[in-house]
Amino acid sequence: MPYAPELPSAALARYSRQLMLAEIGEEGQRKLAAARVLVIGAGGLGSPAALYLAAAGVGTLGIADHDRVELHNLHRQLLHDDASIGQPKVNSAARRLAATNPHTRVVTHPEGVQAGNVEALFADYDVIVDGTDNFASRYLNNDAAFLARKPLVYGSVYTFDGQVTVFEPSVEGGCYRCLFPEPPEAGSVPGCGEAGVIGALCGVIGSLQAMEAIKLITGAGTPLRGRLLTYHGLDSSAQILALPRERGCALCGQDPTITKPGNGTTAPVCTAKPSMNPTEIPLEISAREAHALRQTNPDGTLIIDVREPYELAICRLSDAEHIPMRQIPERLGDLPRDRHLLILCHAGGRSLRVTEFLRAHGLTAVTNIGGGISAWAEEVDPSLARY
Repeated sequence: MPYAPELPSAALARYSRQLMLAEIGEEGQRKLAAARVLVIGAGGLGSPAALYLAAAGVGTLGIADHDRVELHNLHRQLLHDDASIGQPKVNSAARRLAATNPHTRVVTHPEGVQAGNVEALFADYDVIVDGTDNFASRYLNNDAAFLARKPLVYGSVYTFDGQVTVFEPSVEGGCYRCLFPEPPEAGSVPGCGEAGVIGALCGVIGSLQAMEAIKLITGAGTPLRGRLLTYHGLDSSAQILALPRERGCALCGQDPTITKPGNGTTAPVCTAKPSMNPTEIPLEISAREAHALRQTNPDGTLIIDVREPYELAICRLSDAEHIPMRQIPERLGDLPRDRHLLILCHAGGRSLRVTEFLRAHGLTAVTNIGGGISAWAEEVDPSLARY
């Protein structure tokens, strides 16, 4: 890593507790001041990671996120507050980080990371911190970082558990595709919008990501290359597992087939609708399509909301029947077979599994509402509360 010029006295005072560390010292602090770190996602992981990187004195901090702040973000995304609801996340993140350390230059990328901009974006940074929460983005970030020969600090969270590692196969260990060669089927793995996540876990994992980035920049300690740290919040246990480079990996193996970001298995993950014969009742339709169907055929359709009771207290559709997902098997005989059933949940994951379950048990006129009530609030009724 390059060095910044001699540190001014104000910086020496600000970072005095870090400068005392033999592994950091003034040399390491100057490396931090010269470093350029890109944090992808200003959410649950990106918030603590960016805050600690700015506080540590990283000279240039990029924040890439195309999303806006919503109320349900605030229990874990500490870059944002009530006043920033509805605003682009990169804007509130920039304000918070500037208040944390005015010596850190914050560069916002409101378009986020996409296949069309990822190569130019990654070329401008030394370390990439991945705080995204979907498989498509993770594969894209992994591929682009490897091809750009940039270390990628990976983190993920799920309910009370988290993972952290550093993907840099050109130096040591494997990449994300060595860990997960193929993406899971759409809807098979619920995100935090479906399964939930405790906010403090994001703080643990995001802080560990910041620690790994600092180690990479300063040369202190041993980064988690080739090792996957898993953390289990409910019993406070942790493990470190070996993550070797796989010879057959499509990206970093002996005979790679992925030579450009975006030409691997990324786009179909979690977003593609299941294909069906157009003459059949579709397995999935959009919220807007479901609303139109209800408008044109109210007696022939029925929305079944499979969310939990506490979710209904946040927002609900007045004409939907409520049957929590766990009660669907015992209520199977109560469901009308002469109506088109439209299954609704929060973001479309649980409802897709319920739709598939009902179809497997003989109900053919069943369709999932893609994106759930979250999409309904966006496409049909903006007055609904988001969570």
